[in-house]
Amino acid sequence: MTDVEAPSELPVEVDQVLIPAEDGDPPPPQPDVPAPPAATTEREIERKLRVPALFTMPPIVGENTGVSRVVARPPIVLSATYFDTDDLRLARWGITLRRREGGGDAGWHLKLPVAGGHSGDRDEVQLPLSAGEPISPPRELTHLVTALVRGVSLRPVAALRTERTPFLLRSPDDRLLAELVDDVVSVLDGERVAGRFREIEVEARDATAADLDTILAVLQAAGAEPGTTSKAAHALGPRATAPPDVPVPSAPTPRGPSSVAVHAHLLTQTRRLLLNDVRMRRDLPDAVHQMRVAARRLRSSLRTFRPLLNRDWADSLRDDLGWVAEELGLIRDTEVLLKRLVAHCDQIPDPTSREATRSLVTDTLTKALDSSRESALTALGSPRYLAVLEHLVTSAREPRFTEIATRSARKVLPELSWKAWSQLRDEASGLDHDVAAEQWHRTRITAKRARYAAEALEPVFGSEATLLATSLEDVTELLGEHQDSSVARDLIVDLAHQPGLGGPEGWGLGLLHGIEVQCERDARDRFPSVWERAMQAHQRSPLR
Repeated sequence: MTDVEAPSELPVEVDQVLIPAEDGDPPPPQPDVPAPPAATTEREIERKLRVPALFTMPPIVGENTGVSRVVARPPIVLSATYFDTDDLRLARWGITLRRREGGGDAGWHLKLPVAGGHSGDRDEVQLPLSAGEPISPPRELTHLVTALVRGVSLRPVAALRTERTPFLLRSPDDRLLAELVDDVVSVLDGERVAGRFREIEVEARDATAADLDTILAVLQAAGAEPGTTSKAAHALGPRATAPPDVPVPSAPTPRGPSSVAVHAHLLTQTRRLLLNDVRMRRDLPDAVHQMRVAARRLRSSLRTFRPLLNRDWADSLRDDLGWVAEELGLIRDTEVLLKRLVAHCDQIPDPTSREATRSLVTDTLTKALDSSRESALTALGSPRYLAVLEHLVTSAREPRFTEIATRSARKVLPELSWKAWSQLRDEASGLDHDVAAEQWHRTRITAKRARYAAEALEPVFGSEATLLATSLEDVTELLGEHQDSSVARDLIVDLAHQPGLGGPEGWGLGLLHGIEVQCERDARDRFPSVWERAMQAHQRSPLR
């Protein structure tokens, strides 16, 4: 590596000096008991390269890389213990949990893949070393992977010692583009070195993904090979890179057995539920909604494709999934109401009333949201939930099919999905302005079942199913808007009957109620045209 500078002076931490109190001075205040350390999360954009032991680092500086200086930093030694189940469930999902000593980020680290991101991108949840015992990972981290380990003990599975040589890659304007580290990793078996390998990591700081690619190109041209597995997975061998217990399914085909298509759907939605459980425990946006949708899609498919499935087996799983969806329902419904009503408060013209009403709505629904989340997390940490997840995973891996499921997907699946459509058609034809909100809501549930049935066909039939699925999505979204306005109106009435309600809040709630009444009317006005488009999509579908 060229243009290497001596390491700059490191900042020095100064210990706090305690000055003795003079006679007569009041005693110093006693420190509060420190709160448990809070976890922090950092997005890690990193690329790994495997290199032989005698690999020579090529010149990195150049216009092609955008790097003008390479600054060497002092070498460091890192010691890490990795934790997993005996069957390496975390590693097989691409997750690592470690306790690391040495370096500037010593502590407990849980590394999670980024949905839709590059294989080298990770969200790293961090806690200090004091958060857990050396052989007992902190619950703040193990709690996040509840759905993936499902009560199975986590134990040390690998111990590594890394001799790291770091380099800072700087741009012509002295921005820190990336940090490159040259790691020699020893796999430890007690005190014995059982193996050794070398790898290079390039982690973005101010660099874009394209910037990293130019740097990687130089390293690869010199003989480095791209790698995607963690150090622990490399040390643990093929078992750590085997498919997870709910694998990505192979693509089904119209000519293949119906069982293959239904199995692929069950695996896909089970994966979605498990991974969104992790996101839900991290309190990430839309995680509760996506987890609930996965549970509902699974329940719906077990009903739609019931002739292909052992009835007792399917009904038992449907009951379990119904309980999960119900536990998540109050959180999601409250989230939707809060966002909706706070936005509608902007339409209240008087500033005093607007702010008083927004405060009332926000305080009431925030408390309800916190309560519902606490209740749901209690349920989703219970032995019953762990049993439900184990049942779901086992069922998704080994569904119980009937003889009919051996027939081709082309012959069987469209007919089953049309049954849901037929029920929706009968119900939708009876909707008008005079029908009660309850009937609109029942039709919404039927529309969702028809939509989920059409979406389940998309991986098998592609565009032949997409047109209908999209039109049904429009139907369910509009019926969802109608339902949201109905629920919001009921809540506003409840708030208006609270004792001690002030004039500004009362006036604002009256306006909000009027807004929701108009939203419901608008949804009913728009429904005939949206439904007509869905009917046309059905008539044009080649799957009829």
